[in-house]
Amino acid sequence: MSTAHAGRRPGRLWRWVPLAPATLLLVLFLAGPIAYCVWIAFTNTQLTGSSSSDFVGLANFRRAFADENFRNAVWLTLVFTFVSSIVGQNTLGLALAGLMRAASRPVRTLTGALVVAAWVLPEIVAAFLLYAFFRREGTLNAILDWLQLPSQNWLYTLPILAVSFANVWRGTAFSMLIYSAALSEIPKDITEAAQVDGASGVRRLWHITLPMIRRSIGTNLMLNTLSTLSVFGLIWAMTRGGPGNRSQTLPVFMYDQAFQKSLIGYGTAVALLLLLVGSLFSLVYLRLMKVEV
Repeated sequence: MSTAHAGRRPGRLWRWVPLAPATLLLVLFLAGPIAYCVWIAFTNTQLTGSSSSDFVGLANFRRAFADENFRNAVWLTLVFTFVSSIVGQNTLGLALAGLMRAASRPVRTLTGALVVAAWVLPEIVAAFLLYAFFRREGTLNAILDWLQLPSQNWLYTLPILAVSFANVWRGTAFSMLIYSAALSEIPKDITEAAQVDGASGVRRLWHITLPMIRRSIGTNLMLNTLSTLSVFGLIWAMTRGGPGNRSQTLPVFMYDQAFQKSLIGYGTAVALLLLLVGSLFSLVYLRLMKVEV
């Protein structure tokens, strides 16, 4: 038996030969850069000035937690994520999916096309469209003036809410598509039986629809949250993190430190902390979904 087992072992090794090039490429272009970034986070590497870099241990991380601007960026990142992803995209996507399910085919086609169009636009194009909408002489204030309502410079007075709305407008289609697929899997006889029994729409939603699409809700929240945490181009094009630092989320703060101020080591440490925040969100969602990994 031992001889047969030894004979099978070379065969198993040969099975890995076709995967060797792909494995090598992953190590070179994925694992390698990640390991290098982790190393950079523990050094004082700069883009300008001294060409040498020294190992500084946890100094960059201690600097981050002592930096008031970093703490402000963490807070704004949480606000941006909660408003635009957890509440905005998730709730609006579910509402649109439910309304489209009950609407006629022409209405579903038109609504789906309009919502998906915002999603497929390049991020920079969507950012400039929303900048034109919210700026002082923009579309929103023109509508408010026509309605004889007070207008304001939204990108100055409420910058974090303006970019949050922009992210909702651009990303709701993803949630709508996920929930449309999930709702289509709910047997109609269950909802019809509940309706015959006199259950209101709210009760059917709370006791039937939401429990049956719980896993889709968890998956959507996790993917949306991770995507929103990394949003950079939309905010940078609309406000550049300003005015001041009132819309400076962690990706914008990281870019400012690493490339505007040339502090690559410090900026990379902030990037690792952002990765940690995303990992914590993922663990929470997986725990709530009770997924065995």
